[in-house]
Amino acid sequence: MSCTLEELPFNLPLFEFGWVWLAGAGPGDPGLITLQTLNGLRNADVIVYDALVNPQILELAKKDAQLEFAGKRGGRPSAKQPDISSRLVALAKQGLRVLRLKGGDPFIFGRGAEEAAILAEAGVPFRILPGVTAGIGGLAYAGIPATARDINSAVTFITGHSATGEMPESLDWKSLARGSPVLVIYMGLKHLTNISARLIEVGRDPTEAVAIISQATLPEQTVLETTLADCAREAERHRVQPPTLIVVGQVVELRAGLKWPFQSE
Repeated sequence: MSCTLEELPFNLPLFEFGWVWLAGAGPGDPGLITLQTLNGLRNADVIVYDALVNPQILELAKKDAQLEFAGKRGGRPSAKQPDISSRLVALAKQGLRVLRLKGGDPFIFGRGAEEAAILAEAGVPFRILPGVTAGIGGLAYAGIPATARDINSAVTFITGHSATGEMPESLDWKSLARGSPVLVIYMGLKHLTNISARLIEVGRDPTEAVAIISQATLPEQTVLETTLADCAREAERHRVQPPTLIVVGQVVELRAGLKWPFQSE
């Protein structure tokens, strides 16, 4: 039996005027948004969206919704975070229903916590709508499990650059290399040469399997399988383009038997 959002056998939250909903749009495939986010899209007066939000998702907004781009892309003119947060407050204070739409999940390398803190400080009511983060959805679409019995009982998500755009030197790379069997590195392509060298320097096996997933969950997705020692060189040779996920660990080897029809090479 099919049904509309209004006919669901459970209630979705009411999007009230003067509220901001911080929502995850998932890693790219529009089919991976949640019912909660779809509900927000259908009811928001203003949608403030990031660069990695699939344009097809914005087509789900109600016809008279105002769309405001607030994306940040490395090396290009971008909206500044304080300005984005201030804009969310201002729109909500106008009595509008504001959907802040972010790629992936707003609380995983999405700066959603910063925006929520500003809203709370300003007395603006808000709701968090989790999304499928690229480190889960992107791996699944690549045929790589984040965890696999008898291989790993832990996985670590890492950002590949700091707030300044540089390699994050504050990370304890030695502990990460020794303590986590699987590393999933977001936004790490720019610094992959240094990241891979650092991991090898502190004890990671140079021959360990690595996958570089580009355009995760989209029809343009590609997956490059390589090793930790060769990954930076191979990424350059194959002209891999961001956004990317870099997966380090034995789970990458399972991809040979877990690839499914979505895959493109």
